[in-house]
Amino acid sequence: MKPIQKILIANRGEIAVRVIRTAKKMGIRTVAVYSDPDSQSLFVLSADEAYPLGGTDARSSYLNVDKVIEACLATGADAVHPGYGFLSENTDFAKKLEQHGISFIGPKPHSIEAMGDKIGSRILVAKSGVPVVPGYEGESQEMSVFKKEADKIGYPVMAKASAGGGGKGMRRINSSDELEAGILSAKREAMSAFGDDRILLEKYIVNPRHVEFQIFGDTQGNIIHLHERDCSLQRRHQKVVEETPAPNFPSSLKSKMAEAAVMAGKAVQYEGAGTVEFILGENGEFYFLEMNTRLQVEHPVTEMTTGLDLVEWQIRVCQGEPLPNLQTPKQNGHAIEVRIYAEDPKEGFLPSIGKIHHLSFPTREDLRIDSGVVTGSEITMYYDPMIAKLIVWGEDRQTAIQRLIECLSETIVFGPKTNLQFLQKLVSTDQFAKGTVSTHFIADHEDLLLKENTKEELKYAFAGLFFSSKQTLDPWSPIR
Repeated sequence: MKPIQKILIANRGEIAVRVIRTAKKMGIRTVAVYSDPDSQSLFVLSADEAYPLGGTDARSSYLNVDKVIEACLATGADAVHPGYGFLSENTDFAKKLEQHGISFIGPKPHSIEAMGDKIGSRILVAKSGVPVVPGYEGESQEMSVFKKEADKIGYPVMAKASAGGGGKGMRRINSSDELEAGILSAKREAMSAFGDDRILLEKYIVNPRHVEFQIFGDTQGNIIHLHERDCSLQRRHQKVVEETPAPNFPSSLKSKMAEAAVMAGKAVQYEGAGTVEFILGENGEFYFLEMNTRLQVEHPVTEMTTGLDLVEWQIRVCQGEPLPNLQTPKQNGHAIEVRIYAEDPKEGFLPSIGKIHHLSFPTREDLRIDSGVVTGSEITMYYDPMIAKLIVWGEDRQTAIQRLIECLSETIVFGPKTNLQFLQKLVSTDQFAKGTVSTHFIADHEDLLLKENTKEELKYAFAGLFFSSKQTLDPWSPIR
């Protein structure tokens, strides 16, 4: 297979900047595609070339398969990196690129298809010996069947959209009295979000943790894992904080889950970067949730503790090269990531649009900032309002938490409202320090986490202005 010469990034924002950085390091030219509101964005200015898709919203630009392929042909791009979201797990897009002789920097279409269907993927990995949550994934969508199966599983149960993701089409159902309303509600949301209203039922695990494993496969059939990430701190099924290594995670349990993750990858002859997600019960039992057939938002914590460049690995595997390392690398220290959003926690975390009048982060070698915006950038209504991913590293977890608290207090955003204060309170809780949080923690402690800061706390927050900087020393960071 010929080396890749030019990569078109079918994405925007921080992940586009992230991919461009590695491609340039490898001597590969890059093409940014952009919608009308993104014409002056950081990722567009960072690429070697830029091609307009037109339109304003995602459907008329980044999700338009024909426009993206047209951009590939017009610019001579011989590969596409999809980032995450948008077309990253779109089987038809991967197939069309293949038909045009353009490499898709990701798994083969059959792997995307197999793992994209929650019902089909459960059946597939179960056959390989991977434990799955007790549930119902049969073809019948009759309410009488759901009632019978829910009684068999035992309440509470979770109704989940088969084609879902991002927390869409999910409803907790506590009793038979709630079943019909819960399933109909999940079906409506699933149809609206995915054009597919099929629902599966799963046993609802009380006080669960969410632990995932980064896996990597090559075209020679090798598959390894690159350790776990704990993503238990979530809001409405969306991850808020991610870290590695997972706290309070026995090595014997890690070995079992890692083996199951690799088995899931082998079940679909997986190539490239993928993540196998598990739900972990209080009793130590774990179950397969889903597999994301792409690079994850939280991949930087894996890179910070292993010293690897996962985007470089993706590109090399796509070129037909074997994995650079066939052994699971050792981890060094502890890394934690938080996602800084332009949103108003006091108003149900609604996006906060507008111009960023000032944006600055502290300067330190143990900090990495992945961002697609700078001072002067506009947060619009059309796309995800992420400002940055802030990732810290420490020799141990306690040190990493302390550095995270310091870095959040010294981060300055003037303009849109943000979740900075919310994040500071969250990572300062005793439960987080002890590593005892579950996926319900934020919902159960919302009043505490949304409480107004005292005057003393605000004084220290404003003092951070005098210690902030427009630069970061971290070589990974796109903000320089």
